[in-house]
Amino acid sequence: MASLLPANETLRLAALKSYQILDTAAEAAYDDIVQVASFICQTPIALVSLIDKDRQWFKARVGLDTTETARELAFCAHTILQQNTMIVEDATRDDRFAQNPLVTGSPGIRFYAGAPLVTPDGFGLGSLCVIDRQSRQLTPGQISALEALARTVVTHLELRRTSANLAAALANARTLTGLLPICIRCKNIRNDTGYWQRVESYVKEHTEAKFSMELCPACSSKHLPKTGE
Repeated sequence: MASLLPANETLRLAALKSYQILDTAAEAAYDDIVQVASFICQTPIALVSLIDKDRQWFKARVGLDTTETARELAFCAHTILQQNTMIVEDATRDDRFAQNPLVTGSPGIRFYAGAPLVTPDGFGLGSLCVIDRQSRQLTPGQISALEALARTVVTHLELRRTSANLAAALANARTLTGLLPICIRCKNIRNDTGYWQRVESYVKEHTEAKFSMELCPACSSKHLPKTGE
């Protein structure tokens, strides 16, 4: 049974894209997390799963060769609809998954536990999940550990996005270094293509700076009437 779409699906997908994580190469930070999750929960499979528009993509995985599945088959597509860990003790006895090809065929999922990857803005991007080929349960301690590791995944994603934003800001700042050709009369700037444009337009194109219009003290005394005159 395919999951319902989150009510904020459009915004959720935009948030996912903003992390620039989909289809990136393996990274030790995420690989280490799934290794630890697999060890703590004593399951042969552990995944960092991200739910894209039509697919489930694995940023990190242990015990599974494939890198993605169709979203309509993804257990994690159900997990992102909630804030708490989703546990399926025996998928063959769950109406949502009993006929799922991932249950009836390879990898033969029976047990699933997924802690949602929830951003600071409340968007569910995917899950850190553990999977077994036999039905079972997790202890409260294992569930708590899985949720802590899921929060660590989100922290890594946030650091990744912050680093990318800082790199972009630095690149923008570098475009303003060096000499700028400025008209001595109108103060317009000549851009890289040879056209002249106002300072405000040039800065907006090359940085993320915004303007607030004010009068400096010298212009205020020159152009504004003095009190009592």
